[in-house]
Amino acid sequence: MTDLSRREFLQATAATSLMAAGATTAEEKTVTTGAFGYQHTPVPLPFNAKALSGISEKLIQSHWENNYSGAVQALNTTRSRLTQALGDANTPAYVYTSLKREQLLRTGSVVLHESYFANLGGNGKADASLRSTIAASFGTFDAWESEFRKIGQGLAGGSGWVVLGYNPKLKLLENYWMGDHATGPVGTTPVLVMDMYEHAFQMDYGAAAAKYIDAFFTNINWDVVATRL
Repeated sequence: MTDLSRREFLQATAATSLMAAGATTAEEKTVTTGAFGYQHTPVPLPFNAKALSGISEKLIQSHWENNYSGAVQALNTTRSRLTQALGDANTPAYVYTSLKREQLLRTGSVVLHESYFANLGGNGKADASLRSTIAASFGTFDAWESEFRKIGQGLAGGSGWVVLGYNPKLKLLENYWMGDHATGPVGTTPVLVMDMYEHAFQMDYGAAAAKYIDAFFTNINWDVVATRL
């Protein structure tokens, strides 16, 4: 299947789900718009998958098609079922909240994957201004990088994310450990995101997560990071 046909298939799937979600009775129409009726469309890779250094095209395509696009499809399905459940007065609260928990996890997966892919495709070199900005919070740029890498190494063999984030409430730029898609710090904007689930590196590096972390740093798009800051 070509990249174009894959995108067409995914878009058609999303459109079909949206039509199904909208096929409700007049009494249910109040819960099919906005937060209840939204359906997400996968965002294309913002770089040429062949152009990364140390991360193969095969891995990136698999990651995008199976893990990220799969999360999008699961999120859209969960949203459709939430719409149906909310329109049914007989839906038990525990059933509804279990769907809301699934929505939380799938939303986190979609958003974090999109942030992850968006901050790849660069040359891995942060300019002096950005290095100074990060150093202002961590003492030195190297101190920041050392901690970020250490968190990633600690997640190796398990699952989760490493996130450099800014919390405007606390006025802090910090590195965060995330054990899954729903453990992010409240009110924090992701600035740099690294996927540490095994699907992000196992195909290329097996259990050698440290080599993947090296490859991740080689491909960081620091222009995107600067824009987020």
